[in-house]
Amino acid sequence: MPLALVAGFVRKTIAIADMEVRKLRHDPTELLTRALQPALWLLVFGQVISRGRVVDTGDLPYLDFLVPGILAQSVLFIAIFNGISIIWERDLGIVHKFLASPTPRAALVLGKAIGGGVRALIQAVVVIALAELLDVRVRWDPLALAGAAALILLGAAVFSTFSLIIACLVKTRERFMGIGQVLTMPLFFASNAIYPTSMMPGWLQVISHSNPLTYQVDGLRALILSGTPPPGVGLGTDFAVLGGVLLLLVMVSARLYPNIVR
Repeated sequence: MPLALVAGFVRKTIAIADMEVRKLRHDPTELLTRALQPALWLLVFGQVISRGRVVDTGDLPYLDFLVPGILAQSVLFIAIFNGISIIWERDLGIVHKFLASPTPRAALVLGKAIGGGVRALIQAVVVIALAELLDVRVRWDPLALAGAAALILLGAAVFSTFSLIIACLVKTRERFMGIGQVLTMPLFFASNAIYPTSMMPGWLQVISHSNPLTYQVDGLRALILSGTPPPGVGLGTDFAVLGGVLLLLVMVSARLYPNIVR
């Protein structure tokens, strides 16, 4: 019986994720427009800072150091606005139908998070292809790339679920967009995406170590770069932290999800 319940939960989660991914068919240009921002970071910011040599990244070229951070930033920017979809669905009456179905709330939340993760994977392909064109030493080991894909999915699920919580609390598109824009930059700059944690003042290091984006960037550097990345906390810790945060956020958002209709 428990096995049947688990299988049913997985099946319903995949169905919700599939529904989210299908939305891309209606607006495929979204992926192109979202690719412009990481391209600007790598082509402009990365090239300028590399020439200035103002950030000490050891034996690792700065552009190589930057690529995993910009990849994680792309995941963050896609995922953090994923929650606005349930506000649209509430206005269209779709949320009411979900809540009237036997689908567990956690499956609804996790399915949407996985759908956001698939979008982030497509974005990751664009960033890594651009990195290859810029002669970044990408590690093309299939096992490492599979691990990077899993980490991207996990990180996107974390921030997608976080955005669902915000959407359940604020309930309007305008307030959601405002809060989303306020949160993205602090999360990005209070991480190790564009500079090592060792360069930060002590108080910012504390915040960085509490930031899930830091652990995603740390894991991506270890997985996709063929050079020697800066010292990190270890892949096991990266996956464990992101997995634990996701579990906590799914439980919170599953309880809040029905509130979106109130």
